[in-house]
Amino acid sequence: MGMSMFQDIPVEVGVIYEGERIRRKDMFVELGGPDIKEKFELVRIKNPDEVEDGKISIIGPDLKEMEEGKSYPFGIYIEVAGSKLDPDLEGVIERRIHQYCNYIEGFMHVNQRYDIWIRLSKKSFQKGFNTFQYLGKVLHRLFKSELPIVEKIQITFITDPDKIREIYPEALKIYEARDAKARGLKDEEVDKFYGCVLCQSFAPTHCCVITPQRYSNCGAISWFDGRASASIDPKGPVFEIEKGELLDPVKGEYSGVNEAVKKRTMGEVTRVWLYTAFGYPHTSCGCFEGVAFYIPEVDGIGIVHRGYPEVAVNGLPFSTLADSTAGGRQVDGFHGVSIEYMRSPKFLQADGGYTRVVWMPKEVKERVKNFIPADLVDKIATEEDAKTIDELKAFLKAKNHPVVQRWRAEAVVAETTPSEAKEAEAVEAPAEPVVTAATLPITAGGFKIILKDAKIYAKKVIIRTFKSEKSEKR
Repeated sequence: MGMSMFQDIPVEVGVIYEGERIRRKDMFVELGGPDIKEKFELVRIKNPDEVEDGKISIIGPDLKEMEEGKSYPFGIYIEVAGSKLDPDLEGVIERRIHQYCNYIEGFMHVNQRYDIWIRLSKKSFQKGFNTFQYLGKVLHRLFKSELPIVEKIQITFITDPDKIREIYPEALKIYEARDAKARGLKDEEVDKFYGCVLCQSFAPTHCCVITPQRYSNCGAISWFDGRASASIDPKGPVFEIEKGELLDPVKGEYSGVNEAVKKRTMGEVTRVWLYTAFGYPHTSCGCFEGVAFYIPEVDGIGIVHRGYPEVAVNGLPFSTLADSTAGGRQVDGFHGVSIEYMRSPKFLQADGGYTRVVWMPKEVKERVKNFIPADLVDKIATEEDAKTIDELKAFLKAKNHPVVQRWRAEAVVAETTPSEAKEAEAVEAPAEPVVTAATLPITAGGFKIILKDAKIYAKKVIIRTFKSEKSEKR
């Protein structure tokens, strides 16, 4: 990618700028993002006579007409034509918008589809990057040079809220139709999976494994998209993975997946279990649509999506849960997921699937409702049923959610504060097991104790509090 290609662009363009984060204090404007409901990027394949190559249009205020520090609704609508293009490639071409935008100095693009989040830095704006025409030129040249099957391309940027409101529902229908097409094919029926490292600029040890029943975390690349992408650009960010030997059908461990991931993460990640949030969970970058998170107090799994404005039932906002999940790490009980993966029969299969899911925002529940077993739909709480762990416990008990069976007997826990040095004595207990649980969390006096595979016989439960090690070291 020669710099000469971008001599007329006021900022630099190159792979070196991928992964650049722009903090709020350094941004000129934000396009889309968490505060804006309606935003999208959409690629459509058209007949050659419908596309004027290199045409760039702006509907609504241009960058230079925007107010510094504000967030705006935003749409990127790209029409392409080419003799080798078929509609199956729309999603593949669309996902490249993320990569190419990030080549621009001081321009950050994360997520995809209806979740896009873009920031332009003050520095780049001051250097003269003050019109979407420049963004259009960069995208036009990169698409033409990197994906030669795109013969003609015209690009429309939309900042007019009314126009966005008009196109947004159409875009959602198109995404849904693409996703629906990929449903039905099973992981067992194919001999290859696909890997994607488009997000490695943001998370160097992350590699997405895309199978028919496990969509990419971003929700934008199906197994069919993976196949199409690997065939049109074999050296590109999406590649074939030979499945190899099936080592564990429940957890979803394949020898070929392990090898491919090890190679692509420079040995950082050596094992991946595709259908669980525990042990060796699939890594995440930061572009996931939602997070599945373990709630030890109820031995269940909650889900929260990127657009959720409140705190989740465990008191944490999406941003905190996302930080625990992102960065290409394998963290027990934290798992980046796409909405489409939540529609898969293999969704968290090793953890019990929906029999283990206890809470999710109403908006997500509506979107996946038809894929949750009918007898469980009403047993999974939303923010309307439970805002705290105590409310969640009460709800799950009242509805007799399957996780309640996992609790068996409740531990008698005496709550004490660290300042109280005296013992808190519990009531006399019968000599049968008070507790049997695979993983039992007890919280008392600011401590969390997790007992694994415990069977406790107790006459008396005594909880003493000690000063935390941290405060003693200070």
